Amino acid sequence: MINTIFINFRGGIIVPADLHNILQAVNKVRIREVHFGLQQQMLVDMEHYSVEPFTAALDMLQVPYEIDTCKHPNICSSYPATNVFIGDSWLSEAIYKNVLDSIDYTPRLKINICDNNQSFTPILTGNINWVATPSIEHYWHLIIRFPKTNVIYEWNMICHSNDIASVTKTIETIILQQPDKFIDTELANGDELFALFNTTGLNVQPAASAVVLPPFNLPYYEGLNRYNDKYWLGIYRRDELFSVQFLINLCKLCMHTGITQFCCTSWKTILIKGIEEKDKEKWNLLLEEFQINMRHAANELNFQVEDNCPEGLDLKTFLVKNLSVDDTRTFGICIGIKTRKKSEVFSSILVRRRYLIDFLGIKLFKVYDILCAKDFNPNERTGEIFSRGNPKLVLAEQLRRCVLYYYRHRAKVVSGKLAAAKQKLPGGN
Repeated sequence: MINTIFINFRGGIIVPADLHNILQAVNKVRIREVHFGLQQQMLVDMEHYSVEPFTAALDMLQVPYEIDTCKHPNICSSYPATNVFIGDSWLSEAIYKNVLDSIDYTPRLKINICDNNQSFTPILTGNINWVATPSIEHYWHLIIRFPKTNVIYEWNMICHSNDIASVTKTIETIILQQPDKFIDTELANGDELFALFNTTGLNVQPAASAVVLPPFNLPYYEGLNRYNDKYWLGIYRRDELFSVQFLINLCKLCMHTGITQFCCTSWKTILIKGIEEKDKEKWNLLLEEFQINMRHAANELNFQVEDNCPEGLDLKTFLVKNLSVDDTRTFGICIGIKTRKKSEVFSSILVRRRYLIDFLGIKLFKVYDILCAKDFNPNERTGEIFSRGNPKLVLAEQLRRCVLYYYRHRAKVVSGKLAAAKQKLPGGN
């Protein structure tokens, strides 16, 4: 029997010394590889007999964990992208940390804390989603995605950073106390929720406008790259597995070179910022020692697969291979693979597995549907079904056609914008 231990890193922020201690405990139970999840957490798979000594070590280290469950999801954030993929924003690393530290309880709902002008970290995959306002410093929009539903509600107020923790806790309490109204029901109503919410004493004000979700544009998130006068290093693993010894050495190198933190991302990768020019060669040597390959194809990097999903990984490999054979361009989109009901997969185009016969535990005839997000923006809900009931034999070709459909859609949108801009010019027709 294989058990999975979930260890959360709030906001995706990892302290090298802390991770080093955790990995030493992993080593003692002879686990050689770990992986990171969509929720910016670390997952450790192990045999049943290893669970007790490992969790005892975590208890000694005072590291919270869960076994085979995520009753307390991690708090996700766009912190990893700060200064690297996000520029010209009032939302600094220090503000992220202040907000994260202010949430002094262990949430039971998914919480996202994101900048508004980025698409590296999913914005609306949480249940309680805080989105920074673009122009009013320290104020945030709040968007609720009711648990186990596709119902989205945007609050008509904006909230100050200092009150995010208390508002989050109150909203979560209301939802959990009335599950029949707000959980797993398409009748969940945001107005009804906020009618139960008292804003007295809170630093809130009416929102001047609704949140404008950014167009999706996934940055190339791996490799050793220069920014400002330093470097950042993004590490992606095709099989999603990271060698424990590699991560131990990585933590040691961070501590040796004065890097006090690094990040795990929603793409199941790690990202190290603040590498000095004088230390660049040391990082290259570390990558060479463990044969860490860089510069994977973009049509591989823009896939999202559920955590602990070997079937999804196999399907991803199959689809990537076929897209590569046809040399299909996938820039500007994110392709998700979903094999479980109620799971949340960030995607512009979603490949959803289902069975033609699924009755009383009997599952027969596996097929795949291809769905498109509204305007192909993965932060939006499903807009339409492109193709339904595809056997695997034709799935790759149907996915290729859907990608081409995206580019035709994009061409129409861009042409429309250009025509509108021309109309505004003097003498425009």
